[in-house]
Amino acid sequence: MFDILIKGGTIATAADVFAADVAIKDGTIVQIGRDLGEARETIDATGRYVLPGGIDSHVHISQPSGEGIVMADDFESGTRSALFGGNTTIMPFCLQRKGEGLRAALMDYHALAEGNCYTDISFHLIVSDPSAQVLGQELPALVEDGYTSLKVFMTYEDLRLSDAQILGVLDTARRTGALVMVHCENEDAIRYLVGLHEAEGRFEPRSHASSRPIAAEREATHRALSLAEIVDTPLVIVHVSNREAMEEIERARARGRKVIGETCPQYLMLTADDLDGMDWEGAKFVCSPPPRDKESQAACWDGIERGVFDLYSSDHCPFRYEDEHGKLNPRGRENFRHIPNGIPGVETRLPILFSEGVMKGRIDLSHFVALSATNHAKTYGLYPRKGTIAIGADADIAIWDPEETRTIRHADLHDASDYSPYEGLTITGWPVSVLLAGKLVLAEGKLIDESRNGRYRSRSRSPLARKS
Repeated sequence: MFDILIKGGTIATAADVFAADVAIKDGTIVQIGRDLGEARETIDATGRYVLPGGIDSHVHISQPSGEGIVMADDFESGTRSALFGGNTTIMPFCLQRKGEGLRAALMDYHALAEGNCYTDISFHLIVSDPSAQVLGQELPALVEDGYTSLKVFMTYEDLRLSDAQILGVLDTARRTGALVMVHCENEDAIRYLVGLHEAEGRFEPRSHASSRPIAAEREATHRALSLAEIVDTPLVIVHVSNREAMEEIERARARGRKVIGETCPQYLMLTADDLDGMDWEGAKFVCSPPPRDKESQAACWDGIERGVFDLYSSDHCPFRYEDEHGKLNPRGRENFRHIPNGIPGVETRLPILFSEGVMKGRIDLSHFVALSATNHAKTYGLYPRKGTIAIGADADIAIWDPEETRTIRHADLHDASDYSPYEGLTITGWPVSVLLAGKLVLAEGKLIDESRNGRYRSRSRSPLARKS
């Protein structure tokens, strides 16, 4: 007898859409078909889609954020919010502080997560201090231990690496088989423009967008791809916001480079005009790169439709707005430069793509599955255990009602921020039930399991980044 049988639904994978039942035993999908037999529990999915649980591979929670600034979400609230958004795995970032070792940072981060997760988790590493010991000893050992992806920054003074440091990280990644993600913005250009804005008395949130122009992102994207070409390393370009940076990715691919592109809902739904809000409300939309304009929105949708973007992630980076430790911290109330960068979005990521993408005919259901789960699993070494509906895969499943219509209100969401940047947006299609490792944890929109049984998942090397 099976543990659970999901009956009557329409299954979608990244390759196919078909009507079938799903049988689950011991946390694993064991059969797919019709007339499968008896189960201890049966879930009626008639009229609904049975999809792989979402994987959000770009999430920031419980991350150090500067003096006096506190991120809104810890692992408990962040993973709960992710679960209600149809996700079963999220991948936050473990930040190495300068002067600190990677393994010490990981020990502290694991301690924050232990016993507090409603979804499965897996960590990327942020390398901010690529010392000889980190590159020569710690990073190779950690890759062998299953920490197979890392991120470097080209912006933020306390995080950015020089070109020489980036080359060192990329070369270590090539030798160990790690996959590198890059935040591409030119910090020197931004600092110069920030100085001009301040000299002109332009301190309002909108100046965040105008001091981080498309050209600064495009140039850094070109430079990151060039550095990766020098040491022959694949690359993930994260949170791309415009056509010009997309074109750099396409040109690199035309040269035969292995490049993964990622975009996020803020670049599909928001613009720089949102930062013009009265009474400093524009601070709610401050993130980096900033939202651009309608033309850039259209370009990013085009990138999703044409496959420039392999990944669609939230870049969930939540701060409270009405909070002296958040967006309206004492210095942030006076100058855009001190408004913490980041917006919440892990719960609304997939409903926005489903409603604006699938229901409006921009993408089909299989493309949605690829962008929401399968490509993340393949890129970061979780496939085929996760990211698909297949025999032998983890029974991480989201059941979607394609007809359910909701209006996004933060009061109905489950993160620990105090606003949503998508407040008032009407959505068609929503995940109503979620299974994690074969256990029904969310049923008809209600959390029925408070046990927080999400586990940390070690990963294999990305197929893009084989050890050389």
